[in-house]
Amino acid sequence: MITKTEIDNLVKKYETADFIKDDPVQFCHRYNQTKEDCEIAGFIASLLAYGNRKVFIRKLNELFIDIAENEPYNFIMNFESGILNGFNYRFGTEEDFTDIFRILRGLYEKDGGLEELFKYGYENPQNGNMFIPVTDYFYSRVRENAGQGFYFMIPNPQKGGAMKRMCMYLRWMIRKGPVDLGLWNFMPASELLIPLDVHVARISREMGLLTRKTNDFKSVVEITENLKGFDSNDPAKYDFAMFGYGVNNK
Repeated sequence: MITKTEIDNLVKKYETADFIKDDPVQFCHRYNQTKEDCEIAGFIASLLAYGNRKVFIRKLNELFIDIAENEPYNFIMNFESGILNGFNYRFGTEEDFTDIFRILRGLYEKDGGLEELFKYGYENPQNGNMFIPVTDYFYSRVRENAGQGFYFMIPNPQKGGAMKRMCMYLRWMIRKGPVDLGLWNFMPASELLIPLDVHVARISREMGLLTRKTNDFKSVVEITENLKGFDSNDPAKYDFAMFGYGVNNK
């Protein structure tokens, strides 16, 4: 297994402001004029953070600059069907994005916004998973014939998936540091979970942090618990070490 010194050195090297420019977290920093702008930009960025990084960042720039006119909160609060002008990304069609943005508008108009939703999930987890109440909010308000893109961007945690993008988004919002924003304080950083994808799973196995063969939510918990052995107060900071390890061992 990788040593604490080795993994801490990777965090020091990669958890810097220079990390932001190539990562989807850049949209949280770009739109930090208000808390609502920042958290909405981050949530939307996390939805599209799959596939080729350069491609989804280009699509996010198209959405935020050309369509939302650099005002994420205003865009959501005044969202109406038809203003996306055919915007899509891979599995997500214009209709899928319309569903999500319409639900977000209702969330901010009636139910306190994204922080209140994630706080509710944290305080009322189902089967030990705080993301179930979060996704249920969206599922209970989407049209019956919603497309597969909607369910890909808002995945069902009850299926046991890793929930990588929601773990990543929550890290941005909870942790404080040169990269993460730390806007929310309803939960401690010690309870964050590592965002897991195929890349992180492979690296975790190479580091001796993961023994499970399936890249599922149980693997997320296993990796996070092992990382707590290095820092019980802030295990999610080692997400930067995973990135750095991958860069150094290509």
